[in-house]
Amino acid sequence: MRVRVERPVENPATSMTRPDSIIVGPRSPVADRVNNRPLTPINMMNMVKTMNEQDSPVTASRPMPRRAASPSLLADLAGRLSAARTKREPIPPLQDPDVPLTIDDAYAIQQHQLDQWIASGSRLLGHKVGLTSASMQRQLGVEQPDFGNLMDDMFFPENAVIPAQRFLQPRIEPEIAFILSRPLRGPGVTVAEAIRAVEYVVPALELIDSRIADWKIGIVDTIADNASSGGVVLGSRPVRLDQVDLRLAGCVLHRNGELAGTGAGGAVLGSPINALVWLANVLGERGVELGAGEVVLPGSMTAAIPFNPGDVVTATVAGLGSVTARMGDLA
Repeated sequence: MRVRVERPVENPATSMTRPDSIIVGPRSPVADRVNNRPLTPINMMNMVKTMNEQDSPVTASRPMPRRAASPSLLADLAGRLSAARTKREPIPPLQDPDVPLTIDDAYAIQQHQLDQWIASGSRLLGHKVGLTSASMQRQLGVEQPDFGNLMDDMFFPENAVIPAQRFLQPRIEPEIAFILSRPLRGPGVTVAEAIRAVEYVVPALELIDSRIADWKIGIVDTIADNASSGGVVLGSRPVRLDQVDLRLAGCVLHRNGELAGTGAGGAVLGSPINALVWLANVLGERGVELGAGEVVLPGSMTAAIPFNPGDVVTATVAGLGSVTARMGDLA
């Protein structure tokens, strides 16, 4: 076996050394001196490296193939989320490096739970849009919102005491809720069509909750977990769209009488109506229609805040009035 050994040679043009090569055998009588030139540490390292490469087979580094998520796995993950909700015991994040979950997988997990809720007698009363702020999208590494389902048992009357035992780690955020007077079915829904479909808007408070421990969620976790939905409190003063500019409607959020956040409708994809258009078109691509009478939550105007037992939270939206939610004590 023959190897290539390099030695530094003076480069007169730059006054720096450059490698020069000499071919020697593995047990050459000039092992300590090559052509009467001493072997430098660099040359020795190169010679050993070359000998090892020639004596050992070289295997290219290739990523191990990853398995696709099976329907049974998706059903199992849906069951884990349902159990976490029922038992009030959060679970670890869903992602597994050996079986990476896609966004489509996450929506399939969400659909599993929706099917189970409807089969058990729950009614679908609306939808919510999440991740409508640029900061949240950057945090989860996505470039678009997500959506979830609003079931009948998620709605609580304004000022009524909300049972704390229903939730694991709730937070609350202010929104402008749409109530539709006619169906919306995408794709292809325009802003004008969405405006015509809205009967009125009301101020709203959305309770978000996560079945993932410590809110350590990625995009797959929150979508699979019904977009981290928890509950809804709607205001009781309906306002028609031609009476308010949703983009400029300012919001002030108070918790227990203290200022907790401020925002405006423009924080929601530029205007809450844009979130309604996005939702109608995305659902339409999946064969789902927004029905007349449905409630749509387009996204929060402020950052979400913790909603603990005993808390009273009020959102006041310019031109729409206020809405209040009360969290009861743990039994």
